[in-house]
Amino acid sequence: MPALYNSKHGTVSRSSFELYMAFVDMRNFVQMLPEDKRADVTADYDSIKATVQGFSIGIRVKQRVPYSLLSFEDDGAPFKFELNFHFDQAADPSKTDFYIDASADLNLVMKAMLGSRVQQALDRIVDSMVDASEGRMPKDFKL
Repeated sequence: MPALYNSKHGTVSRSSFELYMAFVDMRNFVQMLPEDKRADVTADYDSIKATVQGFSIGIRVKQRVPYSLLSFEDDGAPFKFELNFHFDQAADPSKTDFYIDASADLNLVMKAMLGSRVQQALDRIVDSMVDASEGRMPKDFKL
């Protein structure tokens, strides 16, 4: 049974259209990386692959629902996983309720080692999106 993780919700000061469009093309992720982290990363419109701490990991877009959902799945990772980025319209049409849910087929040891880190990473991504949309440097965000 896959481990399930749900990030906190954050109100991003961008419309769901703007936020969705930033994530829809996987090549955009490469541009967000610091210059020194791009060497082992390749991307096209639908997928991105990288070597992280000696592990080759790939992510592919599984589903696009314009302006509301992007679903990603593993593409050559050491374990199966899925990520869903949700872009829900907030009460203010210029803002988006952004959150992420994830599932991962982790064995007991991996779940014990990575479980809390996955949750923290998802929450940090949401916090960073909120901070960046409001012109603040994301707090303590490391890639």
